[in-house]
Amino acid sequence: MSATTAIEPFDAIDVIRAKRDGGVVPEAALRWMVDAYTRGYVSDAQMASFAMAIFQRGMQRDEIRVLTDAMIASGERMSFAALGKRTVDKHSTGGVGDKITLPLAPLVAVFGVAVPQLSGRGLGHTGGTLDKLEAIPGWRAALSNDEMFAQLQGEVGAVICAAGSGLAPADKKLYALRDITGTVEAIPLIASSIMSKKIAEGTDALVLDVKFGDGAFMQDIDRARELARTMVALGTDSGVAATALLTDMNTPLGRAIGNANEVRESVEVLAGAGPADVRELTVALAREMLSLAGQPDADVEAALDDGRAMDRWNAMIRAQDGDPTAPLPQPRETHVVTAQRDGFVTRMDALAFGISAWRLGAGRARAEDAVVHAAGIDLAVKPGERVTAGQPLFTLSADDESRFARALEALDGSYAIGDAAPDTTPIVRERITAEEMTR
Repeated sequence: MSATTAIEPFDAIDVIRAKRDGGVVPEAALRWMVDAYTRGYVSDAQMASFAMAIFQRGMQRDEIRVLTDAMIASGERMSFAALGKRTVDKHSTGGVGDKITLPLAPLVAVFGVAVPQLSGRGLGHTGGTLDKLEAIPGWRAALSNDEMFAQLQGEVGAVICAAGSGLAPADKKLYALRDITGTVEAIPLIASSIMSKKIAEGTDALVLDVKFGDGAFMQDIDRARELARTMVALGTDSGVAATALLTDMNTPLGRAIGNANEVRESVEVLAGAGPADVRELTVALAREMLSLAGQPDADVEAALDDGRAMDRWNAMIRAQDGDPTAPLPQPRETHVVTAQRDGFVTRMDALAFGISAWRLGAGRARAEDAVVHAAGIDLAVKPGERVTAGQPLFTLSADDESRFARALEALDGSYAIGDAAPDTTPIVRERITAEEMTR
């Protein structure tokens, strides 16, 4: 019997109905569904219906584990065992001004831990790590596996690069479908998408930066907590040590939103300075990563202050053909927005600032769009700081002044000045570990 006339062991309609009616899909049927969709036997329409059933009915922990494992099995699985040292990765669910990967990877590598940071590009209001780094002259994101392993094995110890197409191809296909069928927000699908790639990557341990708030994918902290717990459970069930931090994304992270300006801010942090919130979160995530690598007492702040992290950054950029000393792109046009009254900045809504930066050219609407590396927003003040009338609040940057009107439209009503400073809240709100989930 030919492959084209072979009898399939399951029927997609039966799998869809089982989930639609609130049942548990048997493991073999769920694995088949993912495989059959990846090879084209199950249609987009059928998988869209199944994704909507998951969105409405949810999945049990074991179902999510099987779904994730099936997506991993659709492609290659890497291994860093030959490196002879622990590997730890970090994943952020994305936000506005989130450049933490840039100072974090070289900082953790200072302590002899390999950091394989396979990253992506931005879409919409959230920035992409690779887009930021490509603002550095000469830097390249595409590395062969041999180049990546050599960089991790040697003195650099950290790599930030594009993930290969061979990791979890089922996820790539399903993600594109979710994006156009209103099922992106389904927690089982988000968790399996993120974790299938991270587990396939082969890291020993993973720290998850799960953001909540106005500029985050999950605006509600309860749903962010559910997503974090689901992903930590998936890591545990797959033999990957995992912890998660719930972090606040109601206000942009740091003072730079864009690409080149976020690189500048990251270098400031590596020099022992930079915005307090960026340094605080970098240090918190580094401590989590090093704790999972067996170094809970590592003095990460000292490594930032004494230049060791900066030296590792320079080596990492040079290893990927970048010039860390070269001037970064500068904008052709700028527009300064000033305070209309005296008082305290009471809020700056992250989502609006992210959309504004996107309209300036710092982001992309479609995957094939180019970004303008010099475009973005630089904040002169943050919530809680006092201002006087006429003082700069923030500066918009673009290569074309015609972009300013729509960027300013996005910011209408998104920031405020009041008579009293707002209450301060910690950037790291909660820590979720596998141990906590078993109590």
